[in-house]
Amino acid sequence: MPRTLKDEFSQVAALPFRIKDGKIEVLLVTSRETRRWLIPKGWPMKGKKPHKAAAQEAAEEAGVRGEIRQEPLGSYDYWKRRAKHFDLCRVEVYPLEVSKQLETWREKGQRDAQWFDVEEAAHQVLEPALAELIRSLPAHL
Repeated sequence: MPRTLKDEFSQVAALPFRIKDGKIEVLLVTSRETRRWLIPKGWPMKGKKPHKAAAQEAAEEAGVRGEIRQEPLGSYDYWKRRAKHFDLCRVEVYPLEVSKQLETWREKGQRDAQWFDVEEAAHQVLEPALAELIRSLPAHL
């Protein structure tokens, strides 16, 4: 089945969070190339529901597992860097309550992962719409 333009530029992401000492914390990872802070994300996976694909990205990129919500928190757009151009991508974001941090995972050593409080996490990411989604997380829990 051919991919549509909509499929080509749609991604899924997990917003990993935990509640520690009564406070919500968000896990951010760095991108492999620019080392900027972001959330684990990737392309939809054939045969997998979007929220399950987002959970798999969180395991591969951040080494975390937990309970992922089936409904997205929302979405944001960003410019994906390609070899010779940029593509505008829409990312559906699914909250993931982390219950386990793995000792090893696929992209360990390629990225940094760090827990932040909600406001600090929102401040670290470059995309304003992603920052707003992070800030909205407590109201959705």
